[in-house]
Amino acid sequence: MIDLLSALCDPNLPFLRYALFTGLLASISFGVIGTFVVVRRISYIAGAISHCVLGGIGAGLYMQHVVGISWFTPMFGAICVALLAAVVLAGISLYGEEREDSLIGALWAGGMAMGFIFIAETPGYFDPMSYLFGNILLITEQDLSHVMVLDAIVLLLVTVFYNKFLALCFDEEFASLRGIKTHWLYLVLLCLTALTIVLLVRIVGIIMVIALLTLPAAIAGKFARSIWQMMLGATLLCALFIVSGLGLSYQLDLPSGSVIILIATGVYLLSLVPFVFFV
Repeated sequence: MIDLLSALCDPNLPFLRYALFTGLLASISFGVIGTFVVVRRISYIAGAISHCVLGGIGAGLYMQHVVGISWFTPMFGAICVALLAAVVLAGISLYGEEREDSLIGALWAGGMAMGFIFIAETPGYFDPMSYLFGNILLITEQDLSHVMVLDAIVLLLVTVFYNKFLALCFDEEFASLRGIKTHWLYLVLLCLTALTIVLLVRIVGIIMVIALLTLPAAIAGKFARSIWQMMLGATLLCALFIVSGLGLSYQLDLPSGSVIILIATGVYLLSLVPFVFFV
């Protein structure tokens, strides 16, 4: 960690500061939305959305380098596809007669396949590994501003709809009987999850996105006595995992996303020990 601190003070290494600040700010969205994902038990839906994101990233690369649309960036494509997947999943889950698990499987595989085809058809070399497994060291100043905007959106909506989100997560039928439009609320929750996933992909990648979205909240849920405590605990844990993972990966010259997830997984497994042996 000492090496990381000295590197952070180096004016020639601004990407490290961007990575650290982005990770700390992103922990807010991860902790808050991750708590709802864990409590509502929609991790599998979040997984489908995350894998669809590769299709949007590939489309963005293709649009920029082949079609020549400069404003259609990979990030813009990822956001569009993630929100579209959220709307489709919410619609099928609430109104469709098709098996939800079948649709999740189709979107999961189809999004990945579409992304690889777009990348293959784009001239030049684009390493899909940075998208699949993440690289927080590629974070830019623009990504940092995106995190700030997302944090503001998440905190605003969660503050306004906090009690309604609680009702949706714990007793959707009762909330519906009380006149709460749970279908629209569920769609809003999935869209917030989709936006958070797009941001998370930049840090740990598509393959491991679910781990950092759910593990901090799962650990915090074992010790918290209320949802807001769970959110706070998940946010702090997520920040701890990102900072420690970034420091360790920098010192050992290892992929940052993988190290972050390994630390989160290790802490989660350790948190299970008291419950396995003493409960």
